[in-house]
Amino acid sequence: MRQPLILMLCAGAAAPAAADQYRMAADNARIECVASKRDLTRISLVNDQFASVSKVATGVPYNDFTVVNEPVRGDIYISVPETYAARTINFFATSKKGYVYKFVCQVAPVEAQQIFLTNPAIAQTKARDWEQETPIQTTAMRLIQAMATQATVEGYEIRQPSTAPVTVGPLSVRLIAEYRGARLIGKSLRIENKGAVPLVLKEAELAPQGTLAVTIARPELAPGEATSAWLVGQGER
Repeated sequence: MRQPLILMLCAGAAAPAAADQYRMAADNARIECVASKRDLTRISLVNDQFASVSKVATGVPYNDFTVVNEPVRGDIYISVPETYAARTINFFATSKKGYVYKFVCQVAPVEAQQIFLTNPAIAQTKARDWEQETPIQTTAMRLIQAMATQATVEGYEIRQPSTAPVTVGPLSVRLIAEYRGARLIGKSLRIENKGAVPLVLKEAELAPQGTLAVTIARPELAPGEATSAWLVGQGER
C-alpha cells in the first residue's frame, strides 16, 4: 500500500538553510534570536503590536545599536553597526496589549532578518474562537479556502518553510505553507508531474489517516504540469 504523500514529504523535508525566525513566548519571557550586523532586523508581533522599547545607551555611537518602534504596524527595527564590539544585544519591549518581552539576540554578519513572535495566550484564544464558529468539518473547509487564497486566519501561525521538494515516484511534492491553529493544522502543497505519462491524483493517496478535508486544484496532471493541494488535520494541542 502506497504511503500517503504528505508523510513522505514530512519525513524527507530538509531544514531550511536560511529562514525567518519564529518564536513563541509568554509575558515576561526571555526571547533569544539572531540579529543582522550589516542589515536591518525586523521583529513583528502576531495579533499584537509593540508600543515601546527600552535599552541602555552606551554613549558611544559607533559601539551601540538602535531600536526603532515603527508606529503604523507596531514593528521593531534593529540596526547594529559593523563596529559594534559585543556579541549580543539585549533590550525590553512592551506590547499594546500589556505584555513585556526581553530580547537577547546574537549579532552575526548575516542578511536582513525577520523575527515573528507569537504569544500563545493571544493566538490560542483567537484561533479557538475562529475554529468554533462552525462545525469542525465546515471549519476544515474554511481553512482550506483561506490557504487557497493565501488569506490570514485570526490567531493562526503561518509558516512558509524553505524546504526542498520530495520526489515520490514521478511526483515532486513541496510543502509551501503550514497553518497552525488551536486544534487544526493546514498544509499547502505544490505537486508536479515529473514523469512521462499523465497522472490522476487521488485524495486518498495524498493525505494520511485522520485528515478532515483535502482539496486538489487540478487532479489530472500531464507530464510537466503542476497543481496545488490543501489538506487539514487535527493537531496535537
